[in-house]
Amino acid sequence: MIMSNLFSKFGKLGILAALCLALTVTGFGQLSLRNAMDGDGDGKADYSVFRPENNAWYINSTGGINIQVFGLSNTDYPSPGDFDGDGKGDIAVWRDTDGIWYWLNSSDSTFNAVAFGISGDEPVGRDYDGDGTTDPAVVRRTGGNMIWYVLGSTDGFTSQQFGLSTDYTAPGDYDGDGKFDYAIQRPGETASSQATFFIQRSSDGGFTIEPWGLSNDLVVPGDYDGDGKTDLAVLREGETPTDNLEWYVQRSSDLGLIALIFGITGDDLNVQNDYDGDGKTDISVWRNSDGKFYVMRSTDAVLSVMQWGQGNDYPVASYDTH
Repeated sequence: MIMSNLFSKFGKLGILAALCLALTVTGFGQLSLRNAMDGDGDGKADYSVFRPENNAWYINSTGGINIQVFGLSNTDYPSPGDFDGDGKGDIAVWRDTDGIWYWLNSSDSTFNAVAFGISGDEPVGRDYDGDGTTDPAVVRRTGGNMIWYVLGSTDGFTSQQFGLSTDYTAPGDYDGDGKFDYAIQRPGETASSQATFFIQRSSDGGFTIEPWGLSNDLVVPGDYDGDGKTDLAVLREGETPTDNLEWYVQRSSDLGLIALIFGITGDDLNVQNDYDGDGKTDISVWRNSDGKFYVMRSTDAVLSVMQWGQGNDYPVASYDTH
């Protein structure tokens, strides 16, 4: 079930990835992540998949169904974001072969291309300067270090060393100041060792160091408690394909624990986002065997199931997994 060589390069997605907000309540971190997946601006993440056989995006939202051929399955990373700042998600990819960002503005359907990055980089486009638009950004692993390169829409070009080449990217707005922070997850010595998050806070330039999860856990960012800050969150795969997935979230509001068994190791990709529009990230997966989204709604803890996609599609919301 190989989707493309490039999708498999997303950190620890492994074999799974190889399958190819009311503002006063919501806070910036979740709003930005939701907008990237909300193409019609209704305040809810859309159900969206990319189909490698025809290079088409299939998007199901309140505003209807949108099918758009965009990108190449064997060279591109899906990299959705709000590049034009209209509060709606733009279809976007980053191409590994030429280091170019390509996107369609949702505001006027214009095509855009910006060269930023080189082959082998990892795209981490987010809003790092807090102006409400997604900034093209890449991480480059070189000389044993991780270098972040950001093309800010207001701050211009910046670069900074943060992390080691063996770390995993984990950008998010952990301090709730409206800007995404550089952050990484550092694995321990073994697969079962404690992992540690290192965060450079954009609010004051200080650092947060927090043990959370194990070395082999996936980073699944989101604002699960709706306080406007990205929570430390990991997803643990089982030892066999039929084992369940385990979610572990440390709520930033009270440092409490959310622990939930949800999903199947060998069949599901995580697609966490705000699908019910309450300003909180919903624990969610997309199942390759049946092409369905399974969403545990944060509003009422009820399971919602949406048929969208088919086997060997790639759920676009997985772009935020590391």
